[in-house]
Amino acid sequence: MTNTTSMSKNAALAPEADRPFDRKGLVQMALLGLLLLLPVVAYFSGHIYYVNLASRITIIAMAAVGLNLAIGYGGMVSFGHAAYFGLGGYVAGISAYHAFDMTPFMTWPFSVPGSDNLLVIWLAAMLLCGLLALVIGAISLRTTGVYFIMITLAFAQMIYYFANSWPTYGGEDGLPIYIRNTLPLFNNNMLDSSDALTYFLICFTGLVLAMAITSRMMKSRFGAALTMARLNDVRLATAGLSPYPIRLVAFVISAAITGLAGALYADLNGFVSPTMLSWHFSGELMVIVILGGVGRLYGPLAGAVLFVMMETFLGGVTQYWQLFLGLVLLGVVLFAKHGVMGWLAGRERNE
Repeated sequence: MTNTTSMSKNAALAPEADRPFDRKGLVQMALLGLLLLLPVVAYFSGHIYYVNLASRITIIAMAAVGLNLAIGYGGMVSFGHAAYFGLGGYVAGISAYHAFDMTPFMTWPFSVPGSDNLLVIWLAAMLLCGLLALVIGAISLRTTGVYFIMITLAFAQMIYYFANSWPTYGGEDGLPIYIRNTLPLFNNNMLDSSDALTYFLICFTGLVLAMAITSRMMKSRFGAALTMARLNDVRLATAGLSPYPIRLVAFVISAAITGLAGALYADLNGFVSPTMLSWHFSGELMVIVILGGVGRLYGPLAGAVLFVMMETFLGGVTQYWQLFLGLVLLGVVLFAKHGVMGWLAGRERNE
């Protein structure tokens, strides 16, 4: 009798398996399918602008996926994720700058040449953003609440002002990227990333991988520990697990995803500037996560679609489009606390 009761409790506590054809699954497939299908139709119809717009949505959604890992799943309200987005962008820009000039980035203690290889740039961006997050997280995660928020903001602003006063790479005027970075294939062939549809498919693949990694991680034991660290860190510590290293690992992975998005964004625009590092962009990412649904896997994508659509189409009508964005955000906070995805797909079992 005791075993039966125990098994019943475990079954009740076990996470519900995703059903691909329930309401939630259909909404997710429709959102991802439309994001893939519409740019393809636009490309073959000759509307390249909308393909690039879809690439922008995809990249911003990827950056928001990184922030959602920290805020939604880890309970770490970071107001400095623009630092990782901008650093990823500067890695792409500086690497392309030295590849174009055929000069090394540094010569001591060893030579580091520039590169137009996207794989090298992505790896460098993720590595450097991860290392930066390791330093920032090691300090900020020793605090909580508003102190954590202010420390992440302070670090981001220091990096912003450093880039703003770095004349070698354009300073406040930014750094143009004169060459389009390439993606190597088999047999020494190169994928032409200057083609709008090709670059969109690269960005789309990156977004899907970021969401897949997040989903897989949150369904693992690490994800369960991270969730418990967010809900009740005292109970987690009682179980013999320290919340600090778990949060730090999640924070580093979050920064690496956002840094990769920044590298893709710089290559899309052919330009990188300190505005990518500003606290305004950190605020925009937070708004996107809240709009889509905090802690929802597809929330960043839904939020990015809504945000960019309002910015593009309402921004073309009036310069005060942020007023309407504020009204929508207010409505979401008051009447749809689980975001657009919660409204469309329904509430999660644990909400």
